[in-house]
Amino acid sequence: MPELTIPDRVLFFPVTAFDAADRVDAELVEQHVAERVQHRPGAVFAACGTGEFHALSSAEYAVVVEAAVRGANGAVPVLGGCGGPLGHAIECARAAERLGAAGLLVMPPYLVRGPQQGLVDYIERICAATELPLIVYHRGASTFDPAVVRALLRNPQVVGIKDGVGDLALAQQFVREAAQAGRDDVLFFNGLLTAEMTQAAYTAIGVPLYSSATFAMAPDISVAFFEALRSGDLAAQHRLLDGFYTPLIALRDETPGFAVALVKAGVRAGGLPVGPVRAPLTDPTTEQTARLEQLLASGRELI
Repeated sequence: MPELTIPDRVLFFPVTAFDAADRVDAELVEQHVAERVQHRPGAVFAACGTGEFHALSSAEYAVVVEAAVRGANGAVPVLGGCGGPLGHAIECARAAERLGAAGLLVMPPYLVRGPQQGLVDYIERICAATELPLIVYHRGASTFDPAVVRALLRNPQVVGIKDGVGDLALAQQFVREAAQAGRDDVLFFNGLLTAEMTQAAYTAIGVPLYSSATFAMAPDISVAFFEALRSGDLAAQHRLLDGFYTPLIALRDETPGFAVALVKAGVRAGGLPVGPVRAPLTDPTTEQTARLEQLLASGRELI
């Protein structure tokens, strides 16, 4: 099994670019990743939630992952998303391995909610289909209890847990399960929406890594917050939390799905024509986009 090492940097979740005919634009995906990699993320997570995994066919998924691998050009590891229907998840896992991805982020199964043992079986089936290391996403239909985490961590192929639930006590238990199992290689990271708002608390319980949707559209703001967090500069953290992230959340919460659609709009505002989001998501209105652009400008003034 390939070893997965992710540096202590912001985790980058690129958007998926579509052209005017609603086809994946591989050149723009590659450009998007290549430009952002210059800001030194810890890893690239291609075709995941922000990359509209839910809206991609297996063939389109392969195009996105291949373009991301080219864009990263070996500078940082690229991981591919997989999940949903088991057959689709396995196809995606095999494609990611074939195309040079360093690992996988396993998102929840499609629609159905099985028992805890079923979640273990789901992840184990994906493990059996590939030699890539897996990070599992604790969210939605894939919420784990500590006993399941203990069982999953018996498999050395499971190398990480992304928390999208926000239960800090439970996340702390997961960290302790890894420690008690002697798994000091396990990567824990905060996957909540706008993770910057909660990352100080996650860092305190042993979850140092986090995904930043802001990095996709404004890497300079994202990296400034990260550096303030790591240096303990509370004044800089609070300035960005109050002046940028809090109003961004208020805008995001106006419409379901804006956790993705706003990011894509922000990338477009930065000059990269990555196209609209796919249904059932919807793009922000002209007025909402203008407010987002003003927020991004204000955030840059703060740094």
